[in-house]
Amino acid sequence: MEIWNSFYDQLLETTWLEFIAVICGITSVWFSKQENILVYPFGIISVVIFVYLTYEYGLYAETGINAYYFVMSVYGWWNWKNTKDIARSQIPITKSSGWGHVVNISTFVFAAVFIYIMLIKFTDSTVPIIDSITTGLAITGMYLMALKKIEHWLFWIACDLISIPLYIYKGLPFTSLQFLVFTALAIMGWISWKSKLVIEESDD
Repeated sequence: MEIWNSFYDQLLETTWLEFIAVICGITSVWFSKQENILVYPFGIISVVIFVYLTYEYGLYAETGINAYYFVMSVYGWWNWKNTKDIARSQIPITKSSGWGHVVNISTFVFAAVFIYIMLIKFTDSTVPIIDSITTGLAITGMYLMALKKIEHWLFWIACDLISIPLYIYKGLPFTSLQFLVFTALAIMGWISWKSKLVIEESDD
């Protein structure tokens, strides 16, 4: 009961800036589930706000990752529309090869270890292990999303699940609620993209 009372009190203190960032973030993920290019403009609004918020709350790796989100959102927006097939408005959904999976996991591990070392050496982060893990997952997931690889959903699901308690602990309850919604949307996105991928493969 004490946890819920604390959560409720923190929720009442949610700023309008955090509220806008969360709503835009949820909208962005919804559009991603629909394979809609509007995922990127809404996502950009959200991440720009979160660059400021995460820095203010001492989540320094999350500050860096949101800046990275901005760059990858611009790239992903361009890449999704960069189709050579005149019959398509966007590039198709694809999946990673066997070697691609090795690269994906290696990217996550390298990013997480690197971020952890940076947090320990150069910041006063109180959650360096969890912060570095979520950051590593997010770096990999965002890159795969920009490439329109279906595996990006798996990295987001893991990242979102870990982020729920992290943001409650850091005093951003509405943001943690966002990650709960993100988890549900990511699971639905994985299912939706998987069915579309099967159709794409059957048409080839």
